[in-house]
This record gives sequence, structure tokens and C-alpha cells, in this order.
Amino acid sequence: MAEQTRLSRRGFFKGVTGLALGAVGFPYVVRPAALGKAGGIAASGRITVGCVGVGPQGTYVMRNFLAQKDCQAVAICDLKKPRRDEVSGIVNKHYGNDDCAVYTDFREIIARDDIDVILAAPTDHWHVLVALEAARAGKDIYLEKPMGLSLAEDQSLRQACHRYGTIFQFGTQQRSNRNFRFACELVHNGRIGRLHTINVWSPGSSSGGSRSPVPAPDGVDYDMWLGPAPYHPHTPNRVSNQWWWFISDYALGFIAGWGVHPLDIALWGGGDKVTCPVEIAGKGVWPDPEGVCDTAMNWDITAKYDSGVTMNFTGAPYPDKWKQRYGRTTDHGTAFEGSDGWVHVDRSGINAHPKELLDIEWGPNDTRLYESNNHARNLLDCVKSRQETICPIDTAVQADILCHISDIAIHLEEKLRWDPASERFANNDTANRRLMRAMRSPWRL
Repeated sequence: MAEQTRLSRRGFFKGVTGLALGAVGFPYVVRPAALGKAGGIAASGRITVGCVGVGPQGTYVMRNFLAQKDCQAVAICDLKKPRRDEVSGIVNKHYGNDDCAVYTDFREIIARDDIDVILAAPTDHWHVLVALEAARAGKDIYLEKPMGLSLAEDQSLRQACHRYGTIFQFGTQQRSNRNFRFACELVHNGRIGRLHTINVWSPGSSSGGSRSPVPAPDGVDYDMWLGPAPYHPHTPNRVSNQWWWFISDYALGFIAGWGVHPLDIALWGGGDKVTCPVEIAGKGVWPDPEGVCDTAMNWDITAKYDSGVTMNFTGAPYPDKWKQRYGRTTDHGTAFEGSDGWVHVDRSGINAHPKELLDIEWGPNDTRLYESNNHARNLLDCVKSRQETICPIDTAVQADILCHISDIAIHLEEKLRWDPASERFANNDTANRRLMRAMRSPWRL
């Protein structure tokens, strides 16, 4: 597939002869833009972006695209009218016009032949369905993390991205930061000695929320917001970030929604030592069942890889001994422990022992990792070159897998054996059944 991702969108789709099935089951038509008959990147090099889901995070990423002079945000889509009004105003003010188109159905914005890239940042349970539609329509994708609510969703999107030659960027933007890259390079170059332990932590999930039904807010299409999720009467603030992040119908909680960030860095630094079979076990701390939140508030997970590396993953509050050892008080981070030292990195900075590790200057024979200094910029450059981004689909799926098997481990509270080659648990049908989820009709992969 490496050769396929280097093909231009037009070149790839000239070879497409079959039809795919759309998300709701009707015959899927390969659109003219995907076939190179319309749209595509303008001769000027301007890349057009359509934004699906413009909540706080979607708007934050959109602003990163607005800052790039060779692209233009031309349309937004959101199920909440207040967000549509506010964010379309941001776009129009930026360009000094009133041209930003507004949609409530993501399929309509994706159907536009003149849009090259879809920024997908809806609620978590919509991530894969929106991205699948975009890939099948010949769009390149920036997808907010986490990816899917099940591994089956991740696998379906991966297959589509390979089939349609999609340039894909996952929203694990820590990879586009010098400190995270430098920490991982220290590990890859053996500067901390033999890697034996990786400690990972992130914020935990919330609890609470009323279960008493109330009308959905004005300006919100609640049935469409639910989409593939099971039907449930609307409860106070269910459609807000206050609660949906922590309701398992819509998300895995922060074990994935936040945890994917430090786990992704653990994979980047660990390299082939954390891609082998692994034994994983753990326990979770669960919220009061009287509230709407039902994802783990905290967790304590140990993953033992066949390479000899152990990964410990917890939510905040994380162990005091880690705070003392790494000299950090932030609620997230990734620390690599080796036979000769350690390095810890989070969004506030980097620390290491011995301190001299932080002053290393790389030589011509040292291993250097993919360099990106802006996640949105990296995607745009790759849309033009048709090269892989810093966090392409295959890499993204591996980070998401760690979230899924961690969540399954704390639900079952038993040791599980994960085979990365087959992407299945060994001899555990109960665990394997949790790798997929049903979707409410008419939605499907």
C-alpha cells in the first residue's frame, strides 16, 4: 500500500471501476471529483477544506487550517445551530466575505466536488462513519481522535483509506511537537540504554449526570445526533461535552479520548518493542450507576510485551512515585525507562535523567524520526505530495487498538493475550466479541 498512497487522487481513481456501498446502505456512487472530472486541487495549489463537527476541538483545528495561506475553509457542518452560526461567522470574518456554506448533513458537504479535504471532528461515535464517507468520495482526511468505538470500525476505515488512496492525518498532534519527537529519538538511539518500561497516564473520566428525560435543546437534530448509537431519551446536557464524552454509547471515555495521546507517543518511542504480542490486564474505577456516565473514571493497566517491555497505563491521579521521579505534576505524560536512564515528556515540557540527555546533538549516523512542526500544515503538504502524514491510517489504528484492548481488559478483569498479527485475542471469545458493535439502523459500515 505504500506505493498506492503516493498516487495522485486523479491517478488512483482512474483505476476505480466498482461501486462501494454507502453508510446507509444505498448504492454508493463514485462522484465526479473522485474521478478527477471536477474539483481536485486548483492550479494555484489552493486546497479546499470542509469541516464536519465544529465544536471546541473542531474549531481549534479549523483555525490551524485558516492560518495556512494555501488552503481555504469553504464549508462547515454541525448538528447544533448555535455552533453553525458562530463558526461560519469565524470563517467569514477571516476571509472578509460571507461565502462559508453551512450544512447539517455531513453527506451533503462531502458530496461537494470542489472540496479536497474533510476535517472530521464530530462526536466520537460519528468519527468513522464520517471519515468512511469522505474516503469513499475521494477526499483526504484529518480525523480527530480517538478513531472508532470498536476495532471493527477502525479496520473498516483503514481498508477504505488504502482502497481509495486517502491521505489521512490522525489528530494526535503531539507528534508535531519537537519535545515529543526528541524524547522518542532518545529511545530509538539507545541513549537511555535498553528500554524496559513505559509509564503512561492521562486525565480520567467524569461521573454523574441526570437520567431524567428532558427535551433536546432547540436547534439540535437529536435523532441525527444519536445516529448509529442506541436510542435513548435526551437527558440534561447529554449532547454537550459535559457528558457525552463519558457515556459508552458515544465514546470510550478518556481511556481513549485523552489516553490515545500519551499511548501514541509510547508506540512512537517504543517502536518494534511494542508491536509484538502482549499480555494485558487491569482494573477500572467505575462511576455511580445512578448517573448517565458509565465509562471508567480511572484505570490501572499493565501490558507485558513479548519483547520484555512493560507498559503501565493509568488515569489521573497517577502514582505519587511517578511525580517524584519525573518532577512533573501535569495530568498526562509518557515516560520511557531504560537501563541507563529515563526520559519523560508531556505538553508542558521534557525531563530526563541524566540531564545531559537533553543537550544531545544528533549526528549523521543517528536515527531521526519523521519531523512535522504543525499537524495541519503536514497534512496539506502531504495532500500535494501524496506522501504519508506523520500519523497515517496504519499508525493511527495501532494507537486506537491500545485504547480498545485496555478498555476491554478493565471490563473483563482478566489477563488477555493480544495477537497484533491477527488483531484478535487468543482463546477468548468473550473479549473478541467486544471488538465490534452493532449500529442503529439505517447506519452501517
